[in-house]
Amino acid sequence: MPELVNPTRTHGLVDILDRVLDKGLVIAGDIKINLANVELLTIQVRLLVCSIDKAEQIGLNWWRNDPRLTMSTASAAAANVELDARLTRIEEQLTRLAQSAGSASESVSKSSRK
Repeated sequence: MPELVNPTRTHGLVDILDRVLDKGLVIAGDIKINLANVELLTIQVRLLVCSIDKAEQIGLNWWRNDPRLTMSTASAAAANVELDARLTRIEEQLTRLAQSAGSASESVSKSSRK
């Protein structure tokens, strides 16, 4: 008898997410702001939620060529070398600043003793 009272099927979040990623979900919308029949701002929103496999099936693969997302081994090594050099320079500057601050405080304490 309880199944007759509430015959709706319940889906878990995993089931819903699996369906959305398998089939895809498109959300599209436009926002226009007009003042006295003069268009001031137009925002077009297009959102596609799907799995990578589904995106490749429909011809989307922009992430493969985006330099911010894909980095070759040579450029990654060059970036690491550059970061190491910058870190070394910063550490040297901090050491010099600490030494100059230490020598300045010593000279102040010596002059106050006199």
